[in-house]
Amino acid sequence: MTKKVAFYTLGCKLNYAETESIARRFETARFERVDFSQSADYYVINTCSVTEVANKKSRNSIRKARKNNPLAKVIVVGCYAQLKAQEIIAIGGVSLVLGAQDKFNIIEKLQELEAGTAPHIVSGCEISKLTNFEASYSLSERTRSFLKVQDGCNYNCSYCTIPQARGASRNASIAHIVAQAQEIAQSGIQEIVLTGINIGDFGRSTGEAFLDLLRALDAVEGIARYRISSIEPNLLTSEIINFVAQSRAFMPHFHIPLQSGCNEVLRLMRRRYSTEFFAHKIHEIKEKIPHAGIGVDVIVGTNGETAEYFEKTRLFIKSLPISYLHVFTYSERENTDALGITPRVPEHERHERNLALHEVAEERSAHFVRQNVGSVRPVLFETKQKNGAFSGYTDNYIRVQSRKSGIEKNSIVPLQLTEINGECWGE
Repeated sequence: MTKKVAFYTLGCKLNYAETESIARRFETARFERVDFSQSADYYVINTCSVTEVANKKSRNSIRKARKNNPLAKVIVVGCYAQLKAQEIIAIGGVSLVLGAQDKFNIIEKLQELEAGTAPHIVSGCEISKLTNFEASYSLSERTRSFLKVQDGCNYNCSYCTIPQARGASRNASIAHIVAQAQEIAQSGIQEIVLTGINIGDFGRSTGEAFLDLLRALDAVEGIARYRISSIEPNLLTSEIINFVAQSRAFMPHFHIPLQSGCNEVLRLMRRRYSTEFFAHKIHEIKEKIPHAGIGVDVIVGTNGETAEYFEKTRLFIKSLPISYLHVFTYSERENTDALGITPRVPEHERHERNLALHEVAEERSAHFVRQNVGSVRPVLFETKQKNGAFSGYTDNYIRVQSRKSGIEKNSIVPLQLTEINGECWGE
């Protein structure tokens, strides 16, 4: 009888790409893939550990898998598995914990488990010795694919454990990534999102340049759209901005981590830019691509962020012509230098700062939509809503709904944007 396997992914776009790559290994081995809510023989959980909330969600997903089928074998991979293997085993009911080295050897490790007498296998690695790059991409969304172009990080931000979980920066060759993009194109997918941990650092393994990768991908036939998932401001060169401005397929959309709008906090974080430099990059984008959508990440409540420093961040973000804002609340991570920074922000104050920046986020997003009302923008439609409308995203990343006749999933349609009850619609 065919064995059934289910998958659950937490965290970043890179995790989603890697889950799909792992899933294809199971499909090749003739497993039947089912939804995570169903009873399966194996549950594969790809975890995140960027915050304590992520750790908690990872633990909850393990318990949910056990509830779905108490007799199933639960396999845990990803960043939480690399950093906290013994903590995972202590939850109970987990058969395999695979760190960064072995998560792509999952079929072989499962065979070892089935052939052995041990109740579980924990397979980790010394992260400093991790050098392999496993190519990955997703196909499950059918309109958009996440394509992994880089992994790991050589930065040493004081609050972050990603280098401990992912290892040093590394990548595949441009030729290999282009070949994968061509495979994705053959599936009918219209849009590729380039993913990684620090994708602007692309080229360390191969001596190539990120800009050359963009140029090569732009020439791939069959892909209508590319997006750069996130790029460090100090790696977003003028040449990359100029390229996107005239590109055939790279969308006028940038996602740039800010993390703090206060230079004193940026120094404590060991970030590699100032607020002045960051603002210059934002204005350079808007000067060359006025309609560009720009997303920003920020962390509130980090150790050392006084009330005065937070207010600097709030006012700085309000001054930027961005289109959306992702707000994260700081969570202490073991083995990070940030733990030695004072003062420590109380939990309730972190929450209040998060709410304050969400107000800024709503204002910035609404302002960007209003700027685009009346313009005609191409929309890639992805899903049909319960209200009967299709929804998708413009080239500059505005979510649009439309009931216009002739619209189908995975179609790109130019529409004039209107605003109805705070939502963006296309006609």
